[in-house]
Amino acid sequence: MTDKLPDASLDQLFRDARTRGSWHDKDVPDALLHELVELVKLGPTSGNCSPARFVFVKSPEAKARLKPFLSDGNRDKTMKAPVCVIIGYDLEFHEHLPKLFPHTDAKSWFEGKPEKIADTAFRNSSLQGAYLILAARALGLDCGPMSGFDNAGVDKEFFAGTEVKSNFLCNLGYGDDSPLRPRSPRFDFDEMARIL
Repeated sequence: MTDKLPDASLDQLFRDARTRGSWHDKDVPDALLHELVELVKLGPTSGNCSPARFVFVKSPEAKARLKPFLSDGNRDKTMKAPVCVIIGYDLEFHEHLPKLFPHTDAKSWFEGKPEKIADTAFRNSSLQGAYLILAARALGLDCGPMSGFDNAGVDKEFFAGTEVKSNFLCNLGYGDDSPLRPRSPRFDFDEMARIL
């Protein structure tokens, strides 16, 4: 039986966690990024398809490659973030199903079905991107997930020659609390959920 997490953990993952746009000048070690991926890969995906692909844009050279494709509102905060993760999805994920889902011929579920491939890849990479946010918070990092970039440009620059497409971006680092505004309102239970 799994126990409920203590309030301090729930605070770190949800209640006190905020989307960040300002960062302390503190490195995120590569070893921590490896630890992050080791957690993310354990989150469930349909048929264990695991379509997400992650590019951790960290070096000044890599950031310079990303910069032209960012919207005006996202450019400065991304350049100042220690790391920006490109969360992508592999449209050839089904080629790996013999390894990832070996007890049945799952690859055949997708062959010749481009719409099913695209829907499954996008949906499950979005799930894996959400796991990345929670895993990063669990490891003591702050996150700044965002749209607001030229997907086609990012794909050409970072995924050329592959069947990987960008989904969204997420800045990672140690957030600066000083510019935070009060948390925006959220729906009450009855506005967003029903129990039948």
